Amino acid sequence: MKKSILIALTAVLCYSTAGAQSTSNPVEIKEISAKDYTTFKVSDKVTLYAVKFKNQYNLQVAGHLFVPKNLDRKTKNAAIVVGHPMGAVKEQSADVYASNMADRGFITLAIDLSFWGESQGEPRNVVLPDMYAEDFSAAVDFLGTREFVDRERIGVLGVCGSGSFVISAAKIDPRMKAIATVSMYDMGSASRNALNHSQTLEQRKKNQAEAAEQRYAEFLGGETKYTGGTTHQLDENTHPIQREFYEFYRTPRGEYTPKGGSPKTSTHPTLSSNTKFNNFYPFNDIETISPRPMLFITGDRAHSREFSEDAYKRASEPKELVIVPNAGHVDLYDKTDLIPFDRLEAFFTKHLKETNSENIKSKTDENIINNRSSCPIAAQYQL
Repeated sequence: MKKSILIALTAVLCYSTAGAQSTSNPVEIKEISAKDYTTFKVSDKVTLYAVKFKNQYNLQVAGHLFVPKNLDRKTKNAAIVVGHPMGAVKEQSADVYASNMADRGFITLAIDLSFWGESQGEPRNVVLPDMYAEDFSAAVDFLGTREFVDRERIGVLGVCGSGSFVISAAKIDPRMKAIATVSMYDMGSASRNALNHSQTLEQRKKNQAEAAEQRYAEFLGGETKYTGGTTHQLDENTHPIQREFYEFYRTPRGEYTPKGGSPKTSTHPTLSSNTKFNNFYPFNDIETISPRPMLFITGDRAHSREFSEDAYKRASEPKELVIVPNAGHVDLYDKTDLIPFDRLEAFFTKHLKETNSENIKSKTDENIINNRSSCPIAAQYQL
């Protein structure tokens, strides 16, 4: 009896890691405590893990995995990938959403985009929207190879700039079954046209010329220059939108500098790469995501509201637009009293429905049989 139980347990553990091992994608998983983080909270009902895995271009993606303690790891469960605002890291906003959705019963994974936070990519703070989209697909790779995650029930949630990145990813990755955005920025339109199309073509070309000239300097070994991002000091001339970002990124409320980073460059993309966004059109073909559902959440006072409304107008059914009263753009980064978690829970619960359990069981059994011979010992982690 004990021998049969041990064999069964070994088979389950092998299956949980077989996908990662068979593709030579090393996965790192370590349980950690959230007590040292000040930008988000984790309840005692959730276990937090630091994870690392490779994307398709062999860059290591870092993330925080939140698993409800009462989760039945012998069954298949729904999961959600969460992306941080452009220029931020997972500890800033993404972890707020991931921890709260885990409290509601979902497995959640907040990631650092490549070139940011703890994820790999050089030089740091580089803009590469195609790679950002790839990171979300890589996160699905990771989740879809965990033995207690249902591959048919994985959703994505992008905050601010990541809203446009998850849309870009979902257009070509049908494994993302439900797509939600909060305070979304269309990073392509924001770069080309600025807010409310306030930037002229001449101004755009001037920015492109400066970025192109900077490439010469960096090619010859010159100093990297940064642009955009959040101001480091307020004065009487600071724009209200910059003040809004400052109150989050430059105060204890949301300030976070990852290991190896610098407060001087946090939130700032490199000047020579920032114009990559000018070729980024995430809303083109957004209607092709249908019939997978989309949810757009924005504040009624958000300066970015135009982007959520534009995406909603272009998207095909099923789609929802939620406008949160008395909420600005950055308010929805971390103010849990304003964030409509009930709507997010309802959306993902409805659209990440359970698939046929017998079909799941047959696929699981088949994979265990196929991979048993290549898994000589039990895995270190059940994740």
